[in-house]
Amino acid sequence: MSPELTTVRPRDALEHEAHVLVVEDDGEMRQLVAKFLRQNGFRVTGARDGREMWETITHAPVDLVLLDIMLPGQSGFDICRALRARSAVPIIMVTARGEETDRIVGLELGADDYLAKPFNRRELLARIRAVLRRVSAPPSSGGEAAGTRLEFAGWTLDTRRRELAAPDCSTVELSGGEYDLLLAFLEHPQRVLSRDQLLDLARNRIATGLDRSMDVMVSRLRRKIEPDENSPAMIRTVRGAGYMFIPAVRRS
Repeated sequence: MSPELTTVRPRDALEHEAHVLVVEDDGEMRQLVAKFLRQNGFRVTGARDGREMWETITHAPVDLVLLDIMLPGQSGFDICRALRARSAVPIIMVTARGEETDRIVGLELGADDYLAKPFNRRELLARIRAVLRRVSAPPSSGGEAAGTRLEFAGWTLDTRRRELAAPDCSTVELSGGEYDLLLAFLEHPQRVLSRDQLLDLARNRIATGLDRSMDVMVSRLRRKIEPDENSPAMIRTVRGAGYMFIPAVRRS
């Protein structure tokens, strides 16, 4: 059982010295990454494994976790699953092999992005900034106006708070990518949307470079809003065309 977390603060992360937690068992690599990120304006804490990571985030707010897959003891996959179950903090997973399977598994477990070793430091910086920028982005001037509530099939998405409430009034945690994808569906209900259209509407939040990235994100979202076999279908797969959000949506 993972310990109780302190409040994680992904919103407005670029308005302060964002805190990046680097979870990497290779001491030299961890120090090099930390030094580089500090030189570029970030506050950085290093952790050698899951135990040190949990100790850190129970005592200090964290804006983003850079998580290596190959760790001693609890793997990066296990850590990602446990962390995502308790927090929406952005996670960028790092894989030594760069294999497609590793990246797909990471996305399915809730990671926001991935990076293969060896990586270019500037690419690392760009990905971290991009994820923080997406999470911190204010509501758009269009359909996501301040205070807007989108209601569908007993569910409610509060776009001001970026919170999803289930029919029983419980709050369902969404990662940044899941939130942006759901919002894209809710703003274009009962229309067939191609994968490219969804990628664009979701602010390119879904990691690119894999044909299955969008399918993985849709699958993750389905598990949140269609939690069991008795749940009504919300998202229909339209073979050869894309996806369609089935319920009617009411804005309040």
